[in-house]
Parts: sequence; C-alpha cells; structure tokens
Amino acid sequence: MNDKIVIETEPPSRKIKQIQENDQRSYCSKFRQKFFKDITEVQWNNWQWQFRNCIRSHQQLDEIFELSQDEKTIFDSNQVLPVSITPYYASVISTNQNLRKTMIPVIQETVFSIGEEVDPLHEENQSPVQGLIHRYPDRVLFLTTNRCSCYCRYCTRSRVVGRGAFCSKQDWKKCIDYIWSNDQIRDVILSGGDPLTLSNEEIKWLLSEIRAIPHVQVIRIGTKVPFVLPQRITRDLLAVLKKYQPLYMSIHATHPVEVTKEAKIACESLANIGIPLGSQTVLLKGVNDDVETMKELMHRLLMVRVRPYYLYQCDPIMGSSHFRTPVEKGIEIIQGLRGFTSGYAVPQYVIDAPGGGGKIPLLKNYVKAKQGQDYILENYEGKIFTYKDN
Repeated sequence: MNDKIVIETEPPSRKIKQIQENDQRSYCSKFRQKFFKDITEVQWNNWQWQFRNCIRSHQQLDEIFELSQDEKTIFDSNQVLPVSITPYYASVISTNQNLRKTMIPVIQETVFSIGEEVDPLHEENQSPVQGLIHRYPDRVLFLTTNRCSCYCRYCTRSRVVGRGAFCSKQDWKKCIDYIWSNDQIRDVILSGGDPLTLSNEEIKWLLSEIRAIPHVQVIRIGTKVPFVLPQRITRDLLAVLKKYQPLYMSIHATHPVEVTKEAKIACESLANIGIPLGSQTVLLKGVNDDVETMKELMHRLLMVRVRPYYLYQCDPIMGSSHFRTPVEKGIEIIQGLRGFTSGYAVPQYVIDAPGGGGKIPLLKNYVKAKQGQDYILENYEGKIFTYKDN
C-alpha cells in the first residue's frame, strides 16, 4: 500500500487562523492592485505618501467601499465630518465589514441621544492652558496636534480633531511652561490627534523639552499609528524615541484583523528599543463586542508584544449611540476572559466618567459575602470558595 499516515502537527484552530491571515494578505494585495495599481512598492511603504494620500472624499469612499445607503445619506445631509483613512488601513478594513464601521460615517451620527455631549469628559473645564488637560494631580494630557492619519467615528475629541488650526510651537511652549511650573507633575502623556503624525524634528523637540523638566519621570505617547500607518515606524523615528527613555506607548487597537504583518513589524520594532507597549481598546457595538473577537484581539496583541491595558466603554460624544453597548456587555466580556485566558490577556474595563471624574474600573463582584472573618469568593467557573482572613 502506498497510503501514508499523515500526522497532524498543528491544531486545526491554528491552521484556520493561518489560512485567514494568508487570505487577508492576499485580499490586501488585490485591493492595492485594484485601487493603487500605479503606486510603487517604495511609495506604498513610505509613511509620508500614505499620509498625503489619505482617502477623504465622498467620491473616493464610494469608489473603494461601495457605500451603503446609510453611508451615502450622511454626505447628502451636508454634515461637516472629518474623514481620513490611509490607503494601507483602507486595505485592512476592506477585509472586515465590522471594522469599516469605525471609519466610514453613517447617518446615525446625526442622531443625538440623552446623555451625549460635545465634550462629555469635560476636558475643556480641566484645561489650565490650551492643549493641556490636568485631571489627575501627578499627570497631564498634552494635546500635541489635532491631526490623525485616520479619524475614528467614535473619537472622544471629535469636537477638535481634523478641525481648526494646527497646534503651533507657541501652543506647545505654553504647555511646557505650565509643566515646569507644577512640580507635582511626574507623568506627561502626549496625545492629540496622534502625536506620531508629527515630523521627527517636532517629536524630538517635544521630547527633549519635556525630558529636560527635572520632576517629569515618565513620558507616554498615545497613538494608533502602528495599526493604521505602520510605515511611520522608521529607523529615524526609532532613533529619536530611543534617546528619551523612559518612554511608554499606549496603542489604540480595535479588532484582530488590524494585527497584520506590517503592524507586527512596527510593534516589535518599538519593543526592541525598550519601549513598553500597552493597548487601549474601545468597546464598540457590532465591531468587537463579543468574547471571541476580544479574546482573539488580546492574544494577537500579546504575540506582537503589546500588553492589553484598558478596555473603554465608548464615551457619550454626540451621535455615538449606535456604537455604545450596555455596560453589562463589557462586564460579560471581561468575565469571559478572566480565567479562560492568561491574566496578561485581560484588560481593565473602565468608564471614563462623564463630567471629568476620570477612569472608573468595572468588575464583576467576585466577593459574594463576608461571614465573620471569612470571605465567600466566586471563581471564574462560578464555584464558591472560602478565604479565612486574619
């Protein structure tokens, strides 16, 4: 007999994932051939070309994505909504109907619900100088720019991103002067907009000025660039970032399909120069609001050396109700992760409190009761245990 016994060396689930990843790469390649066939490999992999050629117009969106009626109607309503998608990220979201919801506006954005506000976190009320938010005693949020390469439809700062004048160096200097004047501030978070859309020279200036302040111990950067514009993580940028340690980075991650080969290279390049990476994910209805999608995202993040950090309840900005899930859904997802995967893969579920109250963690109550000195505890399987407290 010539029949051979085939020994399976990989679990079927791993093979299925590999097939899905190969299919995605193939689809992205076909996307590029169809819509950017005259663009060279060098151009496509140049972050500045990607940034200059972001998809912004109704016509471009319709040509590439074949807009639905809900997506078309918003443009007919004459609403001024900033839209920007890098060609690279357009190729990624074109593989997933759920993820495209985060980038392409729909008419539901014009529906305003109870509890929604232009500035729900009251950042403007906690801004001692323009561009700086001082909510917590020992840290500040420094809004370095109002630009992103891609505009998320649920953005907390949709009131300012993509609109108005670009933040100037004079604005930056006022913020830095404030940080110098307050020696309680030990942690500065560079945000925006997306600070990694700035030039290397601008990033270097900001980091050098902040690092010169004696009481600033930690600098953090909040960005979505590794997943929407991974070409931005160049050798020159890495050389700038490496010079101003300790530096941490919070990366906005939404869906497993974002963790592409290109994103992997970007994240690992940052990790290789010693920058600890954490993720921030917004819980979004119909996009990532189930346990399996969230688990897969967190696993893929860990594989590219990004530690899951926060899972946010979607902020109640104007016209965002179609994105928000019930709070119970977030608790259910965390419950579906806790104990069913490694602790490193479980982010902290939080609400950034409306009115400027800051981040408030939300957990299932695993402490069921206290009887004398005994704590009655429930584990991830729903089993009950007693811990005798001293």
